[in-house]
Amino acid sequence: MTQSSKKSGTLQAVLAAAVIPIALVIGYLIWKFIMGDPAGFEDGDPEKNPLPNNILATMYKGGPLVPVLICLAITAITFSIERIISIGKSKGSGRIETFIQKIRSLMAQGNIEGAKSECQRQRGSIANVVVSGLGMYEMMEKDQNLDKERKLLAIQKELEEATTLELPMLSKNLVIISTIASIATLLGLFGTVLGMIRAFAALATAGAPDAVALSTGISEALVNTALGIGTSAIAIIMYNYFTNKIDGITYGIDEAGYSIVQSFASRYKDNR
Repeated sequence: MTQSSKKSGTLQAVLAAAVIPIALVIGYLIWKFIMGDPAGFEDGDPEKNPLPNNILATMYKGGPLVPVLICLAITAITFSIERIISIGKSKGSGRIETFIQKIRSLMAQGNIEGAKSECQRQRGSIANVVVSGLGMYEMMEKDQNLDKERKLLAIQKELEEATTLELPMLSKNLVIISTIASIATLLGLFGTVLGMIRAFAALATAGAPDAVALSTGISEALVNTALGIGTSAIAIIMYNYFTNKIDGITYGIDEAGYSIVQSFASRYKDNR
């Protein structure tokens, strides 16, 4: 792993540790001071009913799970932005397909230095793996002791080790996004159930049935479901998007490695 990769990994670890607590604080502040603005409630009292058509005030009445759901939404968006930047860098400066074609052509010509130069221009995870493979390729060219099969195994092992070092950086923090996708809806439903319990309990103690109070309580309870489903949808979409991008990079790594191994196999005969 390169020095820049190590630095990137450290920054990602710091980000992962800091984002969730910060997002929770931001979520609470939004819920308490923006959604809970007294101007959105009857008589300027957040304990009373929200004014008609005031969505933020209605969301405030969703209860203490609302800031938690806001925290999850902020966390999902933050890590999605971080993954877009990181995976974009890992992809390199040009199209993966074009880079693979150039490497395949240069390897067919035996132009190792040209392939290295192309890797320096491309950068990213695929280029890092190819550079490692090319380094071992050159070592095996000069080695007079090993037979062809052992040389091929050495090149393949080098490519596998380089790939093993690169792939974790691509999938880092995706587990957080996938977890949010799973629990956001459940938390939203949990908040709705709690809200419904409060609404019906208040109705039971009020004496005469109050349709307005009941409908208000139900709308407030459903706020949690809406937030949970929305957050979960964002997390699922981004997780699938990143997984697809990572699969493309992984395929590119495998194809580039195969080209290097095949080039060596076709150009050099067995020494024994």
